Amino acid sequence: MYRHTLFNTPFITPIFYGLSRLWLRLAGWKVNGTPPRASKFVIIAYPHTSNWDLPFTIAICILYRMKIYWMGKSSLFRGPMGPVMKWLGGIPVNLDKSQNLVQQIIDTFVHADELIILIAPEGNRSHVHQWKTGFYHIALGARVPIVLGFLDFIKKEGGYLNSHFPTGDIEKDIKLIQAQYAGIKGKYPDQSRL
Repeated sequence: MYRHTLFNTPFITPIFYGLSRLWLRLAGWKVNGTPPRASKFVIIAYPHTSNWDLPFTIAICILYRMKIYWMGKSSLFRGPMGPVMKWLGGIPVNLDKSQNLVQQIIDTFVHADELIILIAPEGNRSHVHQWKTGFYHIALGARVPIVLGFLDFIKKEGGYLNSHFPTGDIEKDIKLIQAQYAGIKGKYPDQSRL
């Protein structure tokens, strides 16, 4: 999967690096943690409670000089904003017809030399009762690590906690991953699953 995005557009990417650094500093945010040196992995984007999650996440990824793609509902890509969202690394997903999506992403990982995909396990900004597990099945099928990305709006911190390789015991792995997010609050904490 290769296309020009904000993360690999010549001359533009360095400008956005400076803008991201300035914006996060003025907003009082700190960036913590270190993503793996692996060339392929899935990043969990947690929590996802606000429209502000995307710009903060993109700014943090730019500071880490990561070239990410993120999955979003197809309605975000309609109209004049569609090309912009794709340039920001977005991959439109039709949630009503996503049966083969996991296998398509696994196949993309298998054939790519480098690929980082960001997925919100809550699926959307609304309160959900449990995480969607597509991110887990993608990482397991593609044999890539799951990187625990976070945004804490209370502490004004964002970045990465650590990595987790899926074992195939989904229930145990999800509990272990969720436990590492204890105390991390989104912009609207009452909408988070944990």
